[in-house]
Amino acid sequence: MANLEGFKKSFDKRLSRNFGEKFKKDMVKRIENNEFSVREISTLYGVSTTAIYKWVYKYSILYQKGYRQIIEPMSSTKKVKELQARIKELEQAVGQKQMKVDFLEKLIEITEDDLGIDIKKKAGSKPKSGSGNTVKE
Repeated sequence: MANLEGFKKSFDKRLSRNFGEKFKKDMVKRIENNEFSVREISTLYGVSTTAIYKWVYKYSILYQKGYRQIIEPMSSTKKVKELQARIKELEQAVGQKQMKVDFLEKLIEITEDDLGIDIKKKAGSKPKSGSGNTVKE
């Protein structure tokens, strides 16, 4: 009798959830559009992959039962996350380069003020005396 009561308690603790047909079709559509993988939906909503594959076989046009899908395509969410990480890396690199450029320009400006000479040539400026072309004989 004690085992039967323990079994009933553990049975009562399990959650029984029913997903509507609209939800199931929406999840299948997301799998077909490569927005999510079966594993991602399983983890996100706490549904077994077996149940999700049943939904896919029932509601999908692309994945009918009897056809084997060997490799699950990489979901677009994973691609987006990877691309966002790459953008962040590139933005950080551009920021560092811009700081270096600003630092070097300020250094040139300070040096020009201290020495009283133009270090950085400006476009369209005329050459100073002594820097012209020499005539070879």
